[in-house]
Amino acid sequence: MSNGLLIIDVQKGMFQEGDTVFKGDKLISTLQGVIKKARASSTPILYIQHNAPVGKPLEYGSEGWEIHAEIAPHLGDVIIQKATPDSFLNTTLEEELHKKGIKHIYIAGIQTEACVDTTCRRAFSMGYKVTLLSDSHSTWSSSEISAQQIINHHNGVLRWFADVYPSKEVEFR
Repeated sequence: MSNGLLIIDVQKGMFQEGDTVFKGDKLISTLQGVIKKARASSTPILYIQHNAPVGKPLEYGSEGWEIHAEIAPHLGDVIIQKATPDSFLNTTLEEELHKKGIKHIYIAGIQTEACVDTTCRRAFSMGYKVTLLSDSHSTWSSSEISAQQIINHHNGVLRWFADVYPSKEVEFR
C-alpha cells in the first residue's frame, strides 16, 4: 500500500506575531522531522494550501498565503489549492493520490478542529487508510477551551476515522 504525507495549511499567515498557532515553533520542528522521514523513504509529500478571501491572513497570493519557509516544498512535491476546510472538495487531491497510487494518507497541519478534522473524516469516508500524526497538528485556543484541549479531544475522537500516532512512532515504507 503506497503512502503519502499531507501537510495541511502550514502557511506563513498561521504564524503572525501576536496570533501564532499554538506551539508553532514545536509544530514546525516536528514537521521538519516528519518530512525528513518521508523524503528518506521516497514517500510523496502533498502540501495543501488554503486560499482565503481578500483581507484574510491566508489571502491568495499574499505573503501570509505562502507555505512556511522552514517546511517549504521541494521539487517533485505536490501543492494543492483549496478554499474550504475539506482538502478534497473542488481540488485535485483525489486525482493526485490516484496518480501516485496512494492508499494510505498521513495527515498533519493546521487547523485541528477544521481542516485537519474535515480532511481526516473525508479521507476515511472515501476509503483511504488514514493516520493522524498526533503531535503534528495544531490550532488556537477558543474562549471556552485551550488549544491543547482541542488537540487532545481530536486525537481521541478521530480514532474512529484514523490510526493516531505520534510522529516518532511512524515509519514510512
